Amino acid sequence: MTTDRLISETPDDVEPAAPTALVVGHDGSDCASRALGTALQLAAELGAPVTVVRAWSMVTAPRPPGWTFGTVPSTDELAAAVTAELEDDVRAPAAAFPGVEVTCRAYHAGPVRALIDAAREARMLVVGSRGVGGLREMVLGSVSDQCVRYAACPVLVVRDRAEG
Repeated sequence: MTTDRLISETPDDVEPAAPTALVVGHDGSDCASRALGTALQLAAELGAPVTVVRAWSMVTAPRPPGWTFGTVPSTDELAAAVTAELEDDVRAPAAAFPGVEVTCRAYHAGPVRALIDAAREARMLVVGSRGVGGLREMVLGSVSDQCVRYAACPVLVVRDRAEG
């Protein structure tokens, strides 16, 4: 498993995945883990690499090791903490598919932009669905919905079987 820790400020900074790759969004949630498992299974069947993308902000980044209350960590420290957390989340599922090349990328960017830009040349984008629906989705928007609408490649939305 390889890792790219990237601080992306403009759309040009989000490096597109390889044309044969499956790009999967992973925010640490259960639905993202289901999407990762599905992407790894498909990649094994297709002989394709997987690029796992995590978008982050100052608000969503985990606290870096050694962080003390009252200090503001640097962007590099936050990026390192996000990358470490992503690697931890991906390690066990990826180990179940030893023949699949997995790359982790963390971008300091919004999730929709990071996923769409990373997948712009990819074979497929795989995202999970939290299934919040209703007013909350209308107000906040849905990452999976935006990816389906705007991605340049096919998009697979992995839902929880209980969602229906």
